[in-house]
Amino acid sequence: MLRRALLTAALAALLGLPAGCGSRPGRVIVLGLDGLDPRVINLLAAEGRLPSYTRLQAEGAFGPLEADLPLVSPVLWTTIATGRRPADHGITSFKAEDSAQPVTSAMRRVRALWGIASEAGRRVAVVGWWATWPPEAVNGAVVSDRTCYHLLFEKGQQGQLAIGDAVYPPALAERVAPMVRRPSDIGPAEAGRFISVPAEELARPFDFADDLSHFRWSLASATSYAAIGEDLWRTEQPDLLMVYIEATDSTSHLFGHLFRAEGLRGELAAQQARYGRAVEEMYAWSDELLGRLMAAAGDDTTLIVVSDHGFKLGTLHGDPSVTRDMRRVSTKAHEAQGIVGMWGRGVRPGTSVPGASQLDIAPTVLALLGLPASDDMPGRVLGGALAGVTPPRRVTSYERGPAAVPSTGDVGAVDEQVIAHLEALGYLDDGDPEPALRPVDVDVLLAAGRFEEGVQAYRSLIASNPDSPTLYLNLGYALEHLDRLDEALAALDRALELAPELALANYNRGVVLERLGDREGAIVAFRAAAQNDDTLTSARTALQRLTGSPLVYAPTTEQQARAAALAAEASGEARRGDYPRALELLAEAEQLWPDCPLVFQYRANVAYLMGDHLAALAALERAAALEPDNAAVRANLERLRRKLAPPGG
Repeated sequence: MLRRALLTAALAALLGLPAGCGSRPGRVIVLGLDGLDPRVINLLAAEGRLPSYTRLQAEGAFGPLEADLPLVSPVLWTTIATGRRPADHGITSFKAEDSAQPVTSAMRRVRALWGIASEAGRRVAVVGWWATWPPEAVNGAVVSDRTCYHLLFEKGQQGQLAIGDAVYPPALAERVAPMVRRPSDIGPAEAGRFISVPAEELARPFDFADDLSHFRWSLASATSYAAIGEDLWRTEQPDLLMVYIEATDSTSHLFGHLFRAEGLRGELAAQQARYGRAVEEMYAWSDELLGRLMAAAGDDTTLIVVSDHGFKLGTLHGDPSVTRDMRRVSTKAHEAQGIVGMWGRGVRPGTSVPGASQLDIAPTVLALLGLPASDDMPGRVLGGALAGVTPPRRVTSYERGPAAVPSTGDVGAVDEQVIAHLEALGYLDDGDPEPALRPVDVDVLLAAGRFEEGVQAYRSLIASNPDSPTLYLNLGYALEHLDRLDEALAALDRALELAPELALANYNRGVVLERLGDREGAIVAFRAAAQNDDTLTSARTALQRLTGSPLVYAPTTEQQARAAALAAEASGEARRGDYPRALELLAEAEQLWPDCPLVFQYRANVAYLMGDHLAALAALERAAALEPDNAAVRANLERLRRKLAPPGG
């Protein structure tokens, strides 16, 4: 203890601080739960299913946590761990620039909480946190985010990552290895809490593209990192423990469309019978972990639970043909509000936490550790939720040169599995026009209303990514907000030239045309937006305002109105999985309105979901003949033709 006190005093002298400034330091546990949604927490807590979250809210502080765009996990969790924006910390996507390599700790440009605390003489333990591989040398332990990937490989396989390479210090591997579980370790009894599948299905070979395999990997990883974190807290007695659990997010991506969904039919009803309770059981599992950490925390400990974003649960895709099972919707399923909860030492009981940002977490953790935030951390200490905790005076910066990071070595096979995991959840969809990397945090500029800076940033990005429709889309958005309407229209036209079915580009084009006084052109653009994305309600609202009807194909007779209603009913039945009923309704609609393109678009969707690709092709061809200018129909038709083309044809 004397050695630690001397080290802390030495750091204070180095930073120019008085040696006893701030409040008495305590210990901190940070539990990171990916994708935990505040609305679902409140719903399940009200039903009595989450006693630990209920206790936390009563005895501590709780509230929503605002996230900035992009809603991408490695970006957000690095922001939380550093208190710095992506433009500063350098983690801006899932992958490295100009590389298929997943993000690593070597790509982070600033110190994280564990590095700052270590240099201040605090002892740390970090488990499973995004972008912690290769593990940094710290005063304590790092169990990196690659630890649970290495067990996907057979012993001795080329490219295998040994546990000793995934943890720091390497000698920790001997203790950690017995706690790391394989997906095959999740047997029928344990899996049965979450899902209902025959025991023989658990014998299938592992594949991230297989939902059951993927879920078992997520649960195995979650239970591994939880056990390791609890063990390190008990045996190493760190001042700062940070544990990250991904399974709450992965389970929501895999099965979130089934959460409390009513009236499902056909294959969706079958999915719900198998996997329908998985999401809420994973929330309950996280509640149990929270409860164990609360029990393990001493009187000198503050526990912080945080999620990086929320999640749209129980929402079926507006266009069932986008994916066969309506899952893997990548960041489109993310909501911009996660949670922050605080409990224990220094926390005011029963406190709400309004207006909290992810940038506030690092300064708050540092204050609880008795350490100062830095001037280059834009967040604040969440002081309204704390009592008796006085943050030390800020220092200028903790960046006094790069931290030493070990070499990654040759781990190509591990990288492939990380990418397979991300692709299976839809994060790396090749069909998504989103650029893989943003060298600067331009999304944050737009969210903050800094449109002039956004224009400059997007023009710079376009110079090196001239064929990215998303960059032109966002450039047009920024220019429209600067009232540079002609330039905005040119940018949006270029976006649509590159991706004709890009719904937001059509919608924004409608906004610009309406502002320029071209009412008819705006109607055409809004209709195209609604055609390309049935869930884009803003486009239908614009059509209602301009034409008196939110429908893309406005009926002119009572017979057509009935056909439109039948088509809408068919769309709903298809979303719920009742494909035979949807086809019946569409057949009736076709009799009433035989040249309505929407009827054939919906028929193509249903046929595709039923596996009848030739019927889907015929329906799309009919829709294209009726409406040759519909970019979405043309794009879907071309994709299906490529899919059905014989190899080498």
